[in-house]
Amino acid sequence: MLLPKISPVALLLAGSLLGLPALAHKTEVSGDVAGTWHLEPNHSPKADEPAQVWVALTQRGGEAIPLAQCDCQLKIYATSAAEATPVLEPQLEALSPENHRQIPGATVTFPEVGEYRLELSGRPQAGGSFAPFELSYTTVVAAGQHSSGHDSTASPTARVPAALEANPVEPPRWDNPSDAAAATPDPMRSPVLNWLILALGGGAGAIALMVFLRRRRQTIAKSK
Repeated sequence: MLLPKISPVALLLAGSLLGLPALAHKTEVSGDVAGTWHLEPNHSPKADEPAQVWVALTQRGGEAIPLAQCDCQLKIYATSAAEATPVLEPQLEALSPENHRQIPGATVTFPEVGEYRLELSGRPQAGGSFAPFELSYTTVVAAGQHSSGHDSTASPTARVPAALEANPVEPPRWDNPSDAAAATPDPMRSPVLNWLILALGGGAGAIALMVFLRRRRQTIAKSK
């Protein structure tokens, strides 16, 4: 069976696409109501920075539930807190993000870094025909530029581990030219170049083998 020829570039592109993280909205069902959560920016909120959360509600059959038909409440809890007291109770407003219309949403500012649980509860009003529901969503809030303990004027580089601060690693001293040559990256060690060398070497080996077999057949034919 003949296998289709696949370009190495296509393989590299496919591998890079498979390595990309997949960002997806979380959908949860409560009774006859399904809710799809979304948290901007990119489901990665930062402490002390405004974030927008919205929930696309649909009832059984696929009909959307606008905020006008839902007496909804949004409460946000810090999962590390022992008491069941919400740290935030933002006021919901009707939003129309993406392809949705007038769905419940809010702008929230998480006070500090940590894990939070968002809970949306609702019951029908103004002609709504769905059953009361409760939906939840958990997110992890990272440090922001204006969060406590962060210097907004500092360079956005990673903090040095305490072990390295106590025992700093000295940079290489190139007093000897041989040391500099040893520390300089060898361009021949490039993965792409190594792959090309292997490919060319394999092709040359195949050609040499074909020539050898052809000459051997000619020698056998002459001996007969």
